[in-house]
Amino acid sequence: MGRLSVNLCGTELENPVIPASGTFGFGYEFAELYDINCLGTFSFKGTTKEPRFGNPTPRIAECTAGMINSVGLQNPGVDEVISRELPKLKKCFHKPVMANVSGFSVSDYAYTCELLDKQEQVGFIEVNVSCPNVHSGGMSFGTQPSAAAEVTSAVKAVTKKPVIVKLSPNVTDIVSIAKACEQAGADAISLINTLMGMRIDLKTRTPVIKNKMGGFSGPAIFPIAVRMVYQVANAVNIPVVGMGGITCADDVIEMMMAGATAVEIGAANLINPYACRDIINDLPNALDRYKINNIRDIIGVVK
Repeated sequence: MGRLSVNLCGTELENPVIPASGTFGFGYEFAELYDINCLGTFSFKGTTKEPRFGNPTPRIAECTAGMINSVGLQNPGVDEVISRELPKLKKCFHKPVMANVSGFSVSDYAYTCELLDKQEQVGFIEVNVSCPNVHSGGMSFGTQPSAAAEVTSAVKAVTKKPVIVKLSPNVTDIVSIAKACEQAGADAISLINTLMGMRIDLKTRTPVIKNKMGGFSGPAIFPIAVRMVYQVANAVNIPVVGMGGITCADDVIEMMMAGATAVEIGAANLINPYACRDIINDLPNALDRYKINNIRDIIGVVK
């Protein structure tokens, strides 16, 4: 094991850096820019049972220190992902990939996860119960402990690979939801997804985004993400994958000190497509600056 390696749900990752779902496509798009095998792994575009066109445009709005998106889970559907996207990915990425799954019913989640669980390339299943950009399903399952636990149980019943449940910060008590998922069999928790945000065009006096509201991400949410990762990591006995506003190697270290075993990087990829590669390259220098011998030693050191 190298200085940057971590163990996530029994799988050794070369480093803890994981591009977040929705910001890295199906990987091969970024493989045209650099060798994506330098990543620990990555979470591919959120996949649903049926194809989705997504929300009407405009669905992106810039903000100070961040952005709002309301893409709405645009994806080709699980059958197309398995038949077309994964074979293309296999040509350029040679590590277990993280499959991100959304649904509009418990049976949707179970159906899609069961199919993806059978794919050799898939090493982890990230169950998104936290998408704020759809009018039904998604986040509705992540706002109540019982609903999140129901989805978790249904997915665990049809899968053998590690199940990571992705939680929403748009709740009053994220710890109770995380604990309910753990009790229902989740192998890890990932957080946070985007916060709800809105922009208004002052000239037209209308929302910038057609859907009115969307998910706010970027550096502005980093302190909130650190706080929630800290709270959840100290309340559960399963690994936590931390995300939300990470832009540099120092942010990775801070998030891991709060309790994250690995981290996901989202909005930064949309600003700089080389962001994850650059952060991985700078991590050894950051460890040296803070006199850290091994990155695994800092996981959850803040009590």
